[in-house]
Amino acid sequence: MAKSQNNGCTSRRSRASRRVTVAVSSLLTVALFAGYCVADIADVVPGMLTMKPVSDVTFAKPATAKTGEVIASQVDLNKSINTGQATSLMNELLSAEGVGQDVSVIIQDAQGHTAAEHEADTPREPASTMKTLTALAASATLNMASTLDTQTFISTDGGSNVVTLKGNGDMLLSAGASDLNHINGRAGLATLAQATAAALAQRGIDTVELNYDDTLFGENRIPQGLFDGESVLADYTMYYTPVSSMAIDGGRQYSDAFPAPSNPDDSAGYPELSQHTATDAAQRFAQLLEDNGITVNGDPVAAAAPSGTSPVASVSSATLSEILAYTLRHSDNTLAEEFGRLTALAKQNVPNSPEGGTQAVHATLQALGMDTAGLTMADCSGLSDGSQLTVRTLISVQQRNLKTGIGAPAAEGLSITGLIGTAADRYTDDKVAGLIRVKTGSLAHVTSMTGNVSRLGGGALAFAVVVNNPDDYEAARNAINSFITKLADL
Repeated sequence: MAKSQNNGCTSRRSRASRRVTVAVSSLLTVALFAGYCVADIADVVPGMLTMKPVSDVTFAKPATAKTGEVIASQVDLNKSINTGQATSLMNELLSAEGVGQDVSVIIQDAQGHTAAEHEADTPREPASTMKTLTALAASATLNMASTLDTQTFISTDGGSNVVTLKGNGDMLLSAGASDLNHINGRAGLATLAQATAAALAQRGIDTVELNYDDTLFGENRIPQGLFDGESVLADYTMYYTPVSSMAIDGGRQYSDAFPAPSNPDDSAGYPELSQHTATDAAQRFAQLLEDNGITVNGDPVAAAAPSGTSPVASVSSATLSEILAYTLRHSDNTLAEEFGRLTALAKQNVPNSPEGGTQAVHATLQALGMDTAGLTMADCSGLSDGSQLTVRTLISVQQRNLKTGIGAPAAEGLSITGLIGTAADRYTDDKVAGLIRVKTGSLAHVTSMTGNVSRLGGGALAFAVVVNNPDDYEAARNAINSFITKLADL
């Protein structure tokens, strides 16, 4: 009994000792924490607390946005144009310094009534305003909500496993991952390679040979006026690369000396274009497969995709409507040629060739009721020498663009003054920013423009002007800028 009481006393003393130890430890912890906080505030030890004054945060001044005039009312497509004012404005352009004598001009209201014209039926070289014809024909023929898919197939050949990369016309592929926020790069080869590697892994395949299918546009890819007998004329390799089933960034070869824009949908001038874009895409894809753990034996080989099989992976471009807008706003010659070729492929009994593309565009415009008298198409972009058209043809396309319905993407993709595209700075007064939608044209001996205008007093109009062989190119270009700005006042 005595022994039991002794054990109980010992137990009570032990519990009391533990309580004292815990209390002392807690006090020490609080004291240490308080001391550290004081040291932190005094910046003696590292931490978030400080007594130092905080510097005021400064921000760059916001950019000043251009603002256009407010149109007084809803667009009245029945509003006529004062012919005297229109004629006076046209004559001002015709007599402007540097314009010269080879000039055609036409101004019409939204109902197609001509308010002023000069040599409107004289065929002249149009430069890139030719793209408005191709755009209308393509958007009236193709499913503009569709995409151009780049696909991969798996097959065997003589005991070897083969991956075939098949292009269907996407010349705005990204070398990296698919980018849903941009037109250029919407479909990425890195994304396709990752999905293809996963499909191979599911089949227990880790070594392949790589083929690429670039057969979509046949053998003839270069319009005659740009062809030197074997390839694109040397003077044009910054402006055109042969249409192909696939290309990375349109074939643009940026460098440290000529860096790419931060926004892939922006234009950074005219870097040299690769002239073998499908091969480039295949070589990049081979490396991407290697990066995903797939061994690729040998170099990629050009070969048709296996028939009767489904793709194991696919990436989709932006819609054709979005690509057309990109084409018009950047005046991309290769993409314009491709839209002509896609239009030809959608037709029956039209050759799969540059000539087939121009035939398809011409025939489609005639079927739509456009005025094609005097039209000669050396290509679908206006880059080649030899194209001819009248401003009456150009304005008939713009009349179509002023109305809703078939071919709307051809109007939606036009450059907008003050905002986007090649005409972003082609005006002389901020009051018209956002009111003028145009396609520009520029060659060494041609400056041209066609489009439609939201008039400051209400209503709308269409116009076209083509200057060949100007006396002073820059002066003629500036005269056109002044002319279109004043159109908004009619």
